[in-house]
Amino acid sequence: MPLPEDGGGIGAVVADLAEVVIPNGSRVGEPGWSSFITTGPTTCAMAAWLAAAAAAGSQRYAVHAFNTLERVALDWVAQLCGIPAACQGVFSSGGSTANLVALGAARQWAFERRGLDVSADGLPPGTRARVYASGQAHNTIQRATAVLGLGQAGTRRIACDARQRIDVAALRAAITADERDGVVPVAVVGTAGTTDTGAIDPLGDLAQVAREHGAWFHVDGAYGLIAAASPALRPAFAAVAGADSVIVDPHKWLATGAGCAATYVRDAGIPYWDMGVELSAPSRGVLAWAVLRELGRAGVAARVERHIGLARHLAQRARQHPRLELLLEPELSIVCFRYAASDAVNAEILLRLRRATRSIPSSTVTAGHLAIRPCFINPRTRLADVDALVDHVTAIGDEPTGVQPG
Repeated sequence: MPLPEDGGGIGAVVADLAEVVIPNGSRVGEPGWSSFITTGPTTCAMAAWLAAAAAAGSQRYAVHAFNTLERVALDWVAQLCGIPAACQGVFSSGGSTANLVALGAARQWAFERRGLDVSADGLPPGTRARVYASGQAHNTIQRATAVLGLGQAGTRRIACDARQRIDVAALRAAITADERDGVVPVAVVGTAGTTDTGAIDPLGDLAQVAREHGAWFHVDGAYGLIAAASPALRPAFAAVAGADSVIVDPHKWLATGAGCAATYVRDAGIPYWDMGVELSAPSRGVLAWAVLRELGRAGVAARVERHIGLARHLAQRARQHPRLELLLEPELSIVCFRYAASDAVNAEILLRLRRATRSIPSSTVTAGHLAIRPCFINPRTRLADVDALVDHVTAIGDEPTGVQPG
């Protein structure tokens, strides 16, 4: 409709929201949705959003309850994830901004060690500097180096092993070769749960490589680091305690609703309102605070363990089914599997799932094959929803018009 000449009043707005906008909105919060590593907010997070909209304001330097909860929530998330208390944190809108803030700190540190203040003076002409990350690292790493003046080529992608983790020997060789060519090694990035497969890089080994070459060690834990809440899973993230910077997204496994990420940097001397790229900003800490106030550490651990259990259940079904293939053993809550047929058949299965069922996974390419890739992170997803996905995949694949085994 065109811009109305006369307003319809609050009644018209509410009616449009209730009857048109919400029914045609995102399905991301539904139990069968497993496409993304974000999900809809839980009830307590929705209550916190409403409270913040009503009373939080946007001045991050003001003294009031919501700004206090920024600090409280950052401390709680750090404790949950094993991030040292010496690290200063700041909330932002998501992993893109969170990684940008962390790698901005890394760039400044790397050049200050060489007597240069690039924040004040910019990069010297002809400077070449790189950040090292696996081929499975999120593209926000490359986006950050582009924004920070290092260029997209400032991210050097390192090959992965069969488990989709960074190859440490290849990393060492790459940094050594770059240093011979005069390239400044700014940072080594370890991914604590890749978005494609949920792989956790060998963080302790990466920390050692970074120290050997005088580089910053950054952990991108946007998705997986919340799993450190589980005592059984925490050892995989032990090296986070020695990281120079860490990011984690409460809007993923904590289900705060989109727009809540945290960056931690090992420097406690900067005022909170000067740490990020925003000055005016919505209150995000209240969202993480609300979820952790509701669940506690034990409740988060139970959620994580349940979701990883769902992934392992699906993997077991795929492993045992004669017409399914498990492409990679799940490490966290992502499963990569496929119907035992061509990529074209699996693409058709994905299309039909989205058109005709309540099971909505995404896809990726693993081991050279198109994979059906559910990520279990939604608090509303049940075991029955996982079984329904497997049953739908096999039923669609078994249709006479859909199966061309390959």
